[in-house]
Amino acid sequence: MAALQYVDQPGYSAILLRRTYADLALAGALMDRADEWLRGTDARWNGTSKVWMFPSGATLQFGYLDNEAAKYRYQSAEFQFIGFDELTQFSERQYTYLFSRLRRLEGTPIPLRMRAASNPGGGGHEWVRQRFIAGDEMERVFIPARLTDNPFLDQDQYVASLNELDPVTRQQLLHGDWEVRVEGNMFRREWLAVIEAQEVPDDVEEVRYWDLAATRQRPSADPDFTVGVKLGRSASSGLFYVLDVRRGQYDPPEVEALVMRTAAEDGTACRIGIEREGGSAGKIAAMDWQRKLLGYALTNQPATGDKAERARPLSAACANGLVRVVRGAWNGAFFDELECFPNVGVHDDQVDAASGAFGMFVKRRSRVLQVVH
Repeated sequence: MAALQYVDQPGYSAILLRRTYADLALAGALMDRADEWLRGTDARWNGTSKVWMFPSGATLQFGYLDNEAAKYRYQSAEFQFIGFDELTQFSERQYTYLFSRLRRLEGTPIPLRMRAASNPGGGGHEWVRQRFIAGDEMERVFIPARLTDNPFLDQDQYVASLNELDPVTRQQLLHGDWEVRVEGNMFRREWLAVIEAQEVPDDVEEVRYWDLAATRQRPSADPDFTVGVKLGRSASSGLFYVLDVRRGQYDPPEVEALVMRTAAEDGTACRIGIEREGGSAGKIAAMDWQRKLLGYALTNQPATGDKAERARPLSAACANGLVRVVRGAWNGAFFDELECFPNVGVHDDQVDAASGAFGMFVKRRSRVLQVVH
């Protein structure tokens, strides 16, 4: 309804976004609802471009952002209204980038509006909660809606359906609860103090550990992420600092470019670790990385033990208050994944990379102690 508010104004342009095209095309979803409302009016539907065109020249477009790079599909477009449906399915970078597409001619009376709707949960739960609910930015308005706000729904039957869900998802969907969280059993958010970058001491030694994947996200799949966690350790206090996380679903050339670019940004003082796959292919890939990262201190060894076992030393350090996290846009996704590990999370690549980075310090210290002994 908000997107249609100004379709009588010449030049008005609106877009409604879902994560995938399949989400747009579901029965009862956005495109179906628009067809129900607009069929039989003077508006005309273009099925190729997925745009409703109005007699005034105004347009209502439907789009999707099925991967991180898809936001650039709209790089040259301009809209006066942008609406995200199920916002927690999007990344914060996708959402904030679309603000650059909100434009209008000088003197135009049409307001620029960004609107979103979402249930709690999903991969973007934490950043959405922080931006609209937990934050103190007064200009960002959060309007809660609960089951009791919809008198036209068969509420008893819907509650019966929701009772089949796990307790956390039921609480999120039934009561719109943004604070309840699914948790694993190895990490807790309250164990990790968030600090500002300037609070990191000067005597921190740095490593960056990569857990590599090489498959771009597709509408029909959600492959592993390539993740590089930068971890520091203070020589004086012994505290560890999660300094930065690079994360994305990329094809092989993009993975290589990301690792090389990040190495240059981190500098040669930052040691690099890359998990090596088993077999001869893993050895060949390791030799290739040694060549590409010539001049950097590179560790390239196969991981041993299962994921949970490798994460135990880091988990213990967090539980004992030895780990700090530098504030950044990546914090929400990082905390969400840690808290879900290893029981309920879809992805564990950030945990693997963080555990690998921590292991680079622990193994090195063990070797030094052994030599001294």
